[in-house]
Amino acid sequence: MSAAASWTRVSAVAAKDLTAERRAKANIVAVTSLGALTLLVFGFAIGPDVATLRTAAAGILWLSVLFSGVLVFHRSYQIELDGGALETLLLYPGERWEIFAGKLLANLCIVLLVEAIVIPVALVLYHVSVPDTWPALLAVIMLGTLGFVTLGTFYSAMASRTRSREVLLPLLLFPMLVPVLLAATEGSASYLVGNAMGDAGAWLRLLVVFDVIFLLGALLVFEHIIEA
Repeated sequence: MSAAASWTRVSAVAAKDLTAERRAKANIVAVTSLGALTLLVFGFAIGPDVATLRTAAAGILWLSVLFSGVLVFHRSYQIELDGGALETLLLYPGERWEIFAGKLLANLCIVLLVEAIVIPVALVLYHVSVPDTWPALLAVIMLGTLGFVTLGTFYSAMASRTRSREVLLPLLLFPMLVPVLLAATEGSASYLVGNAMGDAGAWLRLLVVFDVIFLLGALLVFEHIIEA
């Protein structure tokens, strides 16, 4: 099976999901609004102290992405489930991992779109300026987002066939996200408020290791999870 054929199938699944989300504009608006409201609420809770706001900015930003992302993951298989088309999707020609990769790509695009909106909001609300090391900060955000979306898409598939999937997904997902969110938060904070301890590179390397392990593991076991 050629790489070109696999990519065609992956892109077809991703295009299907992105087209559905584009037509249901309300979902994107709801997800983005939740992220912005999370930033606003935490900003009010912390108070007007600028130094405290800057220190907490990275952690609150990733929390807003986490809460918004869960809504995105809930819809990963919702369209197929509502239309009774999940079994039809599984009959899609090719390998099962291609379905996972397509949904991962679609979810990654949506979450990155949300981040493109909430990150500037966070910079303004929390009085944080873009650092000179912004390329490294962008790398941390991209790697953290990839690990987050990989786990979210995988556990969404695991919970999709259960009746209480809205409750089960966060219970399964949040504990597994601890290492990714910790590394992403600490790495982001190191670049936003200064790399005084010189540990930003270590968090970046840790994110690379996590992403490789999670991505390969999810691709290998997806076929067994989706058929369970």
